[in-house]
Amino acid sequence: MKKVKITLVNSPIDRSKRQKLTVQALGLGKTNSSREVEATPQILGMIRKVNHLLKVEELN
Repeated sequence: MKKVKITLVNSPIDRSKRQKLTVQALGLGKTNSSREVEATPQILGMIRKVNHLLKVEELN
């Protein structure tokens, strides 16, 4: 399965509770924190919901 690297570039402050919980569920805490995750349909859906807060890079 493909992996993606997600980085939190904008703060979830002043966002809805649902968006804050989605960022937390992705394993991102502070701004500029990043994580490599498997590109499952569930993870991609979460990324799509908060893509305005993230930077996404595809890994080989």
